[in-house]
Amino acid sequence: MLEKLSSFLDWASGLSYRQLALVLALILALGVGGYLLLRPASRPEGNFLPAREEPEAGAGEAGLVVHVAGAVVHPGVVILDPGARVMDAVQQAGGPLPDAELDSLNLAQPVSDGQKITVPRKGEGVGDRDGNTPPGGGKVNINTAGKEELERLPGIGPTLARRILDYREAHGGFRSVEELRKVSGIGPKKFEELKGLVEI
Repeated sequence: MLEKLSSFLDWASGLSYRQLALVLALILALGVGGYLLLRPASRPEGNFLPAREEPEAGAGEAGLVVHVAGAVVHPGVVILDPGARVMDAVQQAGGPLPDAELDSLNLAQPVSDGQKITVPRKGEGVGDRDGNTPPGGGKVNINTAGKEELERLPGIGPTLARRILDYREAHGGFRSVEELRKVSGIGPKKFEELKGLVEI
C-alpha cells in the first residue's frame, strides 16, 4: 500500500500545478458521484395514508332511474340498484294501490335505466300468458313486452320478435321508440306501422 502511495506521489510530483488540479478535481467528482449513486434513497417526511382498499363488486355502479306511473301510492321517478326488477320499482314507488292489476305486469322483469313502468288499474289492461301487458293506452311497452306480445304487433313474427328481445338485452333496453329502427328487419315502412302502437 505504501509503495503504491509512494509511486503515486512520485508520478504526481512530475505534473504541473494545472495537471495536478485537474487530477484532484476528477478524483473529487468521482467520489461525489459514487456517493450520490450508492447512498440509500431518503424517505420524505410526513404522514402517509394506507393504500386504499379495493371497492366491493358493484359499489361503483350507477343506480337505475325509472319512472313508475299508474296505480301506485307515489307515482314518479325512483332510483333503483342495478339488477332491480319491476317489483322493486313498484315497491320503491310506495307499493300498489288497492285497485292495481299486478297480475298483468311481469314483476320479475329486469328494469333498465330510463324505463317507464305503468301499473294498470283493474280493467285497464289484460296481460298475456307471460304476465306482460300493454299500458292503458293499448300500446306495447317494448322494454317489458314478452315475445308473444310483440308478435301481436303488425308485421312482427317470431323471428323479428326474437331480434327485438335480443337487441333489448344486448343494449340494456330501448331509450326511445325510434331506436326500433336499429333492429335488423325493421325498415322505414315497418317502423311507420309500429311507432303509434309501441312505447317505452
